[in-house]
Amino acid sequence: MGWLITKYAITAAIVVLVSEVAKRSDKLGGLVAALPMVTVLALIWLYVENQPQAKIANHAWYTFWYVVPTLPMFLVFPALLPRIGFWFTLLACVVITMACFAAFAWLVKPFGIELL
Repeated sequence: MGWLITKYAITAAIVVLVSEVAKRSDKLGGLVAALPMVTVLALIWLYVENQPQAKIANHAWYTFWYVVPTLPMFLVFPALLPRIGFWFTLLACVVITMACFAAFAWLVKPFGIELL
């Protein structure tokens, strides 16, 4: 139980760190948020918990392919925010990301990449 609490505490601290850095500097906050910290932490947790190397490698592989269709959201969000407000922009970006993900999964399937 102590290990689980430690994992949560470290992971939460990193999320808080990103938001605190972003409050002080848009550019530095964006840079820190763009670092794949969650993925790096997940890889570390998988390794420390003695998961097979194939499982750790698969996590990194699928993370790459799942990140690609999320990228349009980061262009759409700043464009929509002043027009429709935060919550509707967030909702629109979630819908856009889901649509991009479905389209992307369909596009890469012929290449042997099964995302769904």
